[in-house]
Amino acid sequence: MGKKATKAADNMYYLARSQAAEENPDFSSREKAAEIIGIDRTRLARIELDTISPYPEEVKAMAEAYNTPELCNSYCARECPIGRNSVSEVTIDDFDRLALKVLGSLKDIDALRASLIAISEDGVIEENERPAFQKILDSLQKISNNANALRIWAMKNIRLKQ
Repeated sequence: MGKKATKAADNMYYLARSQAAEENPDFSSREKAAEIIGIDRTRLARIELDTISPYPEEVKAMAEAYNTPELCNSYCARECPIGRNSVSEVTIDDFDRLALKVLGSLKDIDALRASLIAISEDGVIEENERPAFQKILDSLQKISNNANALRIWAMKNIRLKQ
């Protein structure tokens, strides 16, 4: 890639384009990248310089063009007004590390299942059951985050569809 944009150096969209340029030199210029993505060059510049937020469809287009599905996850977790409260940003590691994280988060699944059955027997979550129920929810969130990270890795590395 040509000259580094120092003002955009930590912007996730700029970094994604820079990484994509290593595989496809068309992404080394904002002009060509904007053309491929289907947005105006100045709009892409403003997104990369953090002066405006991209629209969801622009993030999706960048994620597809740059082969960085993690952009969608990051956008939802950081920028989307709804997602900020409901989507956890995940870290994409190497496959072996992600597989171990998924397996590790599943190791106590039988105990969680038994606890959930015990709590839900009477159809009411009693005050004394709330800590155990919170532990179940936390474990499910961990499983969900690890599974999502593995899914995004697969989309990026072996081109599995969403």
